[in-house]
Amino acid sequence: MVQKARAYNWNTLPKEVVRPGVSRSGFRGDNVLLVMNWLEPGMEVNPHSHPFEQVIYIVQGRIRFRIGDDVVEGEPGSLIRIPPNVEHCGEPIGDEPVLNLDVFSPIREDYRHLVDYQEPDFQDD
Repeated sequence: MVQKARAYNWNTLPKEVVRPGVSRSGFRGDNVLLVMNWLEPGMEVNPHSHPFEQVIYIVQGRIRFRIGDDVVEGEPGSLIRIPPNVEHCGEPIGDEPVLNLDVFSPIREDYRHLVDYQEPDFQDD
């Protein structure tokens, strides 16, 4: 399979509205999935867990994460790791929206719909 080279921009990718104040877009490689999240101040938090390790990079804004029994705060440039199967949630701090980039490897099948737009890039010639 020959993968076609192409540049994308988070600002123009299809966005999925998860719930009021939360939307996301995805981008993938062969074995990794990136998910950009747009989180608005005042959004409803959603404590959850999943069997995937998650690495978070804070692009914009300030955020407070509850990860198991721990609470950590992040700002632009912060990196946060969430181990598999640990309940977690995040919420913006202050009035600025938060952009956080989640990294998952391997690709989460339940998020594969976020990257349907990329399928032509992975087709055989």
